Amino acid sequence: MTSARRGLALLLAGATLLTAAFLALGAWQVQRMGWKHELIARVQARVQAAPVAPPATREWPAVSADPAAFEYRRLRLDGEFMHADEALVQAVTTLGAGFWVLTPLRLADGQVVLVNRGFVPPAQREPGARGAPLPEGPVSVTGLLRITEPGGGFLRHNDAGANRWFSRDVAAIAAARGLPAAQVAPFFVDAEAAPVAGQAWPVAGLTVLKFPDSHLVYALTWFGLAAMTGAAGIYLLRDHAARRRRAVNAAAVPA
Repeated sequence: MTSARRGLALLLAGATLLTAAFLALGAWQVQRMGWKHELIARVQARVQAAPVAPPATREWPAVSADPAAFEYRRLRLDGEFMHADEALVQAVTTLGAGFWVLTPLRLADGQVVLVNRGFVPPAQREPGARGAPLPEGPVSVTGLLRITEPGGGFLRHNDAGANRWFSRDVAAIAAARGLPAAQVAPFFVDAEAAPVAGQAWPVAGLTVLKFPDSHLVYALTWFGLAAMTGAAGIYLLRDHAARRRRAVNAAAVPA
């Protein structure tokens, strides 16, 4: 095999491999798009459904094992807030930088669920600066089940000793507050917005329900690259065939 043919063979092999890889990536993005659309439809159905009771204690292992089967369920909780065990988790929202107010809610059966009562700016981090008394006595809370966020935030670790929290880590917050682990649900609840006269903070109902869905663009990009690479391979084959024909015709012409 001449060096020219060897070079052509290598180029064609490379073009074939790249085309196959680009097609595979495009197909994968199509699959991801289908999964994402199912996720969006499932979440929308859950957040619009009537609220249900929280998962019972016997269901907690299932929540931890398969969080996608439970997350964003709309729940109704009836109990009493344990304001002395409140935790502030740093957050950035549409209202700016500040804190999520996470307060344990003790239910009638003794189960404890951490409730994200909403957002407060730094100036309102202290309960007395929030514009209204803390809700005392029996309360009803409606909100979305959310999965615990262990460890901390991006490049920032929770520091229980210093009471600095960068994620809503249910187990760590409960342990820092001395709550019995067996009684604390392995999830928290984002409270829905429920305006109360005269109350400004915390602001609830800020759960982000937007899921990036750029898979179609990615799929078209990969398929486009596959088409261009395949077209380049075909061009090389045709150009090689044309060169061979010209060479044969030139050799057949008498000197």
